[in-house]
Amino acid sequence: MSVQPVRAPQRGEVRLIGGLWKRTKLPVLDRPGLRPTPDRVRETLFNWLGQDLSGWRVLDAFAGTGALGLEAASRGAAEVLLLERDAALATQISAVAQRLGAQALRVLREEAMLWMARSPAQCFELVFIDPPFDSDLAMPAATAAARLLVPGGYVFVEAGLALQPPTGLHARRSQRAGAVFGHLWQRDE
Repeated sequence: MSVQPVRAPQRGEVRLIGGLWKRTKLPVLDRPGLRPTPDRVRETLFNWLGQDLSGWRVLDAFAGTGALGLEAASRGAAEVLLLERDAALATQISAVAQRLGAQALRVLREEAMLWMARSPAQCFELVFIDPPFDSDLAMPAATAAARLLVPGGYVFVEAGLALQPPTGLHARRSQRAGAVFGHLWQRDE
């Protein structure tokens, strides 16, 4: 039996760390498996990707609080699609997007794996994969996301363990922050 590491309980909010909506606070609902990407992980990720995502199409496949997708929109992404199956979380993200006037953002109440399976190929420059922490969806979701990326596009995967990229993706960067491993993989050209 393997023991899954867990994050410390959240304090009820996270903040956006860059771009147009820098310092905006996002509420964190108490939901099973929900553990928002910490500020320092998002800061490192956007240092890797660059601060300006102008023109990028982004998918946040397991949106949760919406922190990753909102961070991308805050940094100029042209289109950001957030998928969240939990109705309360999807409603909350929509309310935050409306409050910010985030017109590039669209929130769908969908199951990420099913949506990615039926989505057209090569339609995103960046896909975020941060499934519920107690699930084993990271690798299947990353594999599904690989075909959604344009050549040279990126997928960022968060998981409770170190992972190797699936076929068609190669490792660019990785980090460990507490119990979380973050992997930035790029689609082959």
